[in-house]
Amino acid sequence: MTGDVEDVLAQAAAWRDAGEQVAIATVTETWGSSPRPAGSQMAVTKSGRMAGSVSGGCIEGAVADAALRTMETGAPQLLDFGVTNERAWEVGLACGGKVKVFVEPLA
Repeated sequence: MTGDVEDVLAQAAAWRDAGEQVAIATVTETWGSSPRPAGSQMAVTKSGRMAGSVSGGCIEGAVADAALRTMETGAPQLLDFGVTNERAWEVGLACGGKVKVFVEPLA
């Protein structure tokens, strides 16, 4: 996967131009520990291709599922993920944090 926002958008546009349905996920807000900064993006196609990253892996499966729902319904979504400092070690993170991700279809 590529991480540069311009590369993600270029890849998403190429997939769309080739006839694929595409959704874009964008990190809109972070608090505490977050592997990717606000502005990070991931593109997902209906056929399951992905480019970019919104979390370095810890929430990307859930974001990809939401992207598929967004492509089906056409409705954008604001996803909110978080973990407390106390629970962070249980899920393999060094400390707690929150991240909000906006998912929208690419028109």
